[in-house]
Amino acid sequence: MTTAPTTEIGPDPDVTPPAGVHSIWRIRGYLRPHVLSVVIMLVTSLAVVGTSIGIPLVTRSVIDGPIADGDIAAVWPLGLLALGLGLVEAFLIWLRRWVQSTTVLSMEQEMRRDLYRRLQSLPMSFHSRWPAGQLLSRAIQDLSSIRRFMGFGLIFLVVNIVQVVSVCVVLLAMYWPLGLVVAATAVPIIWLCMRFEKRYVVMSRIVQDQQGDLATRAEEGAFGIRVIKAFGRSEHVAEQYEAGARELHRRSMDKVRLSSRFWTFLEVIPNLAVCVVLLLGAIGVGRGQLSVGELVAFLTLLLTLVWPVSALGVILAMAQEAMSAAARILEVLDTEPAIVGGDVLIGEPRGHLRFEHVDFAFPDALDEPVLRDIVLELLPGETIALVGATGSGKTALTALVPRLEDVTGGRVTLDGVDLRDLDLHHLRTMVATAFEDPTLFSMSARENLTLGRADATDAEVEAALDVAQAGFVRDLPWGLDTRIGEQGMALSGGQRQRLALARAVLARPQVLVLDDTLSALDVHTEKLVEDALRSVLSSTTGLVVAHRASTVLLADRVALLQDGTITHVGDHRELLATVPAYRELLSADADLREAVSS
Repeated sequence: MTTAPTTEIGPDPDVTPPAGVHSIWRIRGYLRPHVLSVVIMLVTSLAVVGTSIGIPLVTRSVIDGPIADGDIAAVWPLGLLALGLGLVEAFLIWLRRWVQSTTVLSMEQEMRRDLYRRLQSLPMSFHSRWPAGQLLSRAIQDLSSIRRFMGFGLIFLVVNIVQVVSVCVVLLAMYWPLGLVVAATAVPIIWLCMRFEKRYVVMSRIVQDQQGDLATRAEEGAFGIRVIKAFGRSEHVAEQYEAGARELHRRSMDKVRLSSRFWTFLEVIPNLAVCVVLLLGAIGVGRGQLSVGELVAFLTLLLTLVWPVSALGVILAMAQEAMSAAARILEVLDTEPAIVGGDVLIGEPRGHLRFEHVDFAFPDALDEPVLRDIVLELLPGETIALVGATGSGKTALTALVPRLEDVTGGRVTLDGVDLRDLDLHHLRTMVATAFEDPTLFSMSARENLTLGRADATDAEVEAALDVAQAGFVRDLPWGLDTRIGEQGMALSGGQRQRLALARAVLARPQVLVLDDTLSALDVHTEKLVEDALRSVLSSTTGLVVAHRASTVLLADRVALLQDGTITHVGDHRELLATVPAYRELLSADADLREAVSS
């Protein structure tokens, strides 16, 4: 059954979504496969807390027992017990860290995989609205923030709370007046944490968003380096980047100042408690209310609380950053793909393509349709040239065939099946597209060629290169195994187009879409490519966006696209003779006019 046309309205990256404990809680599913590891980490951590409490209690027994009685022989068993507890504690810490690292890295890998898959499944309308730097910062920095919190902060948040509560209970049992002094320090700490949390989470989100903006500037500067240098705008672009970096620095310093104030108070409070306990404990020993061993054990246990309380600032900062990072990642994961395939497969595809009263508008401009009531039929093996003025909707129409975009009205069928009912991967193996602005990847020429058909033989690769006149790759330093650089910048514009065309031809599609693919070629190379393309197009259905003379002559028929709708379809000579708008469009190209009229 045909699904209703959908539009994808994704989250606005400029609007800060709420971040909190619920953000972390929502990604708990990534911990489920590692429940046993989490249990091991918690058990070992709690056991470490137990040993850290046990050692001071053994120390008290040594001081108040053998040392006070002058029985040196009795010191050895208790000393060996303390040593044994220390060794057990060291082993438990090692075990926890090993399990912790393995678990957290696996969880990060799973989240990275799901995030990348979701990005690949989202339509072009999503990617056109989101700066690449924002997506990169989520895939790298935000995942790292979550990993650090899950691997360190979360465990120690639980362990430190347990340690503080356990030690306070022991201290109250040992000498309740001093225990109350220690317990009272929790009041200002809790108050500080509540104030810190509210402000720090907002600052963390602002800094993370600005890191994404700066990453976008860096990426654009790298990809557009030729344009920047050609126009002599290096200094201007550098100033823009520096302004963004200064703003990021300013916001980061605000965050640092807030953290430093919070951490300072956390450092001061437990140290003040130690001073008060030492004073009151000495008085208690003098009055006989407390033994020397108990005072030493009391102070030792109290000192074990200094690090958990001091680390609370670091842990809470990590927690806020992780909450904000989780919220930013969930913005992407929560965006449902608007283009979802069906389950229909075409057994023996013929390439019969039909546009049936098709309308199309971009998701953020639904009241401004780009295409209106498109009616067009391409018979199997037929080639149609799509001709129209700039902005008439040619590229939008070609994007509907592989479902890079989806219709908002009507339907497109292939061999009688609505494209929305077809399995998406199956559809895209039957349709190959070569774009005017070809995208190549930082991999070898061979890998770029076989991107759409990994099982292609060497003979088929060579044949595709011949069709596209892309034999230049054979002369590269390592031939087809030469890495062509990011975005193929090591090649000229015409070479990139020919390599992309060879990639499309190699896919052996039932429908071949050429979106002004030959625009960067010189006249001689273009003629060679077109001569070779005729044999390819004779056995496949072709939709060719034409701007140049010879490209129109590749087609069996011509479709004239005006203001988003197809007004005329026919033989190019017929259109030239009977359609004034077609003649006017061709009048701007003397070569085309001459070729068509000959």
